[in-house]
Amino acid sequence: MSDTLHDHTATEADRGARADRFLAARIGTLSRSRVKALIEAGRAWEDGAPFTDPSRPVRPGARYRLSEPPPAPAKPIPQPIPLAILHEDADVIVLDKPAGLVVHPAPGNAEGTLVNALLAHAGEELEGIGGEKRPGIVHRLDKDTSGVMVVAKSQRAHQALSEAFAARDLEREYLALVWGVPSPAAGEIEAAIGRHATDRKRMAVVGPGGAKTGKPALTRYRTEAVFHGAVSLLRCRLATGRTHQIRVHLAHIGHPLVGDPLYLRRIPAASRALPESLRAVLLAFPRQALHAATLRFQHPVTKDVLSFISTLPSDLAGLLARLGPPGMSGSPPASE
Repeated sequence: MSDTLHDHTATEADRGARADRFLAARIGTLSRSRVKALIEAGRAWEDGAPFTDPSRPVRPGARYRLSEPPPAPAKPIPQPIPLAILHEDADVIVLDKPAGLVVHPAPGNAEGTLVNALLAHAGEELEGIGGEKRPGIVHRLDKDTSGVMVVAKSQRAHQALSEAFAARDLEREYLALVWGVPSPAAGEIEAAIGRHATDRKRMAVVGPGGAKTGKPALTRYRTEAVFHGAVSLLRCRLATGRTHQIRVHLAHIGHPLVGDPLYLRRIPAASRALPESLRAVLLAFPRQALHAATLRFQHPVTKDVLSFISTLPSDLAGLLARLGPPGMSGSPPASE
């Protein structure tokens, strides 16, 4: 199915109205919130020029166009997307997720997700495992976080793994490249996390205890290497599993992830210590520099302890190579 295009020309009576309200009223079949979301997604034009601000004032005589995508399928569809599989048996798949791959379908990402790929790879086995929308999924990584994750292929595995993640009865370690040099070099960040008060796409550390709006969260970190006194490679371990936890916690203590589009809000002062060319490379890095490096868990059926290492993807490995020799011992090899 193709997009539905809505074309409407504003009159004098529409002058100054919000674009989303104007289009919702003219279209009649879409709510204002839906129109707003489509505008923010880059699906609106004024006289042929795209715009993304739903509150944009309407101009009389201007022609407004909105592109409405076809409805998402009720169930994710199989799509032959290559998967880097580290291990597979009758009950689990362990894979190496690349940066840029969304885990499951959601508004704005109805197709091209890990779930679509899994259905093409093992569709019949995943039927009914954990629900139609997220078959086999027991945990997730953010779209632009790379690394190792596990998927359930049987109902018993799904239940056991879900319980293990809820109880934190497994081990996960991440490598994070951050701005600045944490002090102390190793420690814990314990701060409740909840939805940001004004930006629904972001999470935030909330008030003491977070009893009303946040959930307890604990991240343990250790500094592996320091580069130019300006950038540090940390190894992080989660004691809880909140949305964006590592990203939020590290930003909270003043060491946001290199390339983080949500939590790196300004040019870090630490960047001034870098040569200009290297500073430009780090500031232009296109994703959060976070990688799920290791996963260790008990097989939900055989009870064997399984351990997996995901090698650093080429973009992060290349960035570390550009940084040169670290200023302290403990730099991990590229195979971590």
